[in-house]
Amino acid sequence: QVQLVESGGGLVQAGDSLKLSCAASGRTDRIYAVSWFRQAPGKEREFVATISRSSGSTAYSEPARGRFTISRDNAKNTVYLQMNNLKLEDTAVYFCASKDRPPLSGRPASMEYWGQGTQVTVSL
Repeated sequence: QVQLVESGGGLVQAGDSLKLSCAASGRTDRIYAVSWFRQAPGKEREFVATISRSSGSTAYSEPARGRFTISRDNAKNTVYLQMNNLKLEDTAVYFCASKDRPPLSGRPASMEYWGQGTQVTVSL
């Protein structure tokens, strides 16, 4: 019912910035919030940030706080993740996901729909 497509990943150097996009389609009226997660090789999927569709309320993980900013443009049905001062440990596949009800959550299991992911690689 909801389709999510990530874009904007790529290869960057430490200290650079990157802006990811998550475009939603289908039954977007059912979306309560969209979240960003990331997964590095050999590691668990990790919550990054989330934003509610209606109010724009946000929440961040500790590693993201202060460097990353989540935002949305509801007219475009798109959520963004602005990533500044990228570090080697930010290297991962970044996924967006949606949920249809509160609360704002960092639990992957609570998400309804997922995108396919976009690769972010940070080098020295």
